[in-house]
Amino acid sequence: MEQLSDIQRLAIWVLPVLFAITVHEVAHGWMARRLGDNTAYMLGRITLNPLKHIDIIGTLIVPLAMFFLGGLLFGWAKPVPVSWKNLKNPRRDMALVAAAGPGANLVMAVLWAVVMRIGFELQEFPWFSIPMLYMGMAGITINAILMILNLMPILPLDGGRILSSLLPPRLEMRFARMEPYGLIILLVLIFTGILGAVLGPGIRLVGQLAYALVGLS
Repeated sequence: MEQLSDIQRLAIWVLPVLFAITVHEVAHGWMARRLGDNTAYMLGRITLNPLKHIDIIGTLIVPLAMFFLGGLLFGWAKPVPVSWKNLKNPRRDMALVAAAGPGANLVMAVLWAVVMRIGFELQEFPWFSIPMLYMGMAGITINAILMILNLMPILPLDGGRILSSLLPPRLEMRFARMEPYGLIILLVLIFTGILGAVLGPGIRLVGQLAYALVGLS
């Protein structure tokens, strides 16, 4: 496939990034509602309308900056509110709510692989197939990144929420004290290059899984 300009690449990436971030948050709210908490539903957050989830910094400024700087592309949306008191089994259910986001990213990575497969099957129509191939590849990549990134055991990431739910109460309280420093830890890992090195194998594994499931090498 031919080399794209920055504007072309940006056009290709916009839709996959918006879907990846939006569906991730919707999955949290959907799971919370299934487990007894209607907070996100009542606030209108269980919707695919990206305007309900956009965070100016996390959804727009950070992804754009990382895109043009050529670093690890990631971002975030406004967190879906969850009231743990409404959950049937708060400790277990908070872990399930947290896991729903990365799980949704895995499903989306596979769906974007299906888009790529369709693009390959329709190569006699390049005006249609080439954008599908590029967008499918972008969708797989961003969803793999968000899935593996969010599973890191750092608060307030989903992996941190899952780990917190599994720890004994005393250790959970100590671990929770780290949450105000989570963003600082992530920024340090990003700018030292450690984050990309740590996440790389997991991101490649998710990508390979998505390709394999639809018969792509």
